[in-house]
Amino acid sequence: MLGFISAVGVEIASGRDLFSQLVTGGVPLFLGSAILLSVASVIPMFKGVSKESKSQEIWSSGAEMLNGRFAMLGLVALALTEYLKGGPLIS
Repeated sequence: MLGFISAVGVEIASGRDLFSQLVTGGVPLFLGSAILLSVASVIPMFKGVSKESKSQEIWSSGAEMLNGRFAMLGLVALALTEYLKGGPLIS
């Protein structure tokens, strides 16, 4: 979700499409944030906290999984649309 919102936000602010964002230095930022968020999400597991114990009705682990999948589909759809269009989606 963070990646999708970031990509759209930079596109609105600068007019650069997703591919130009990645080419002009976005890959190290993407990898750095992916590693940081992955480590941060594993730390509670090492402390013995399960995701089910922290789940609430609206913020359940199933809902978070579904939201993440929709965000991934949105990022792929954004990239595909920009590729087919030949430029940024929002211009």
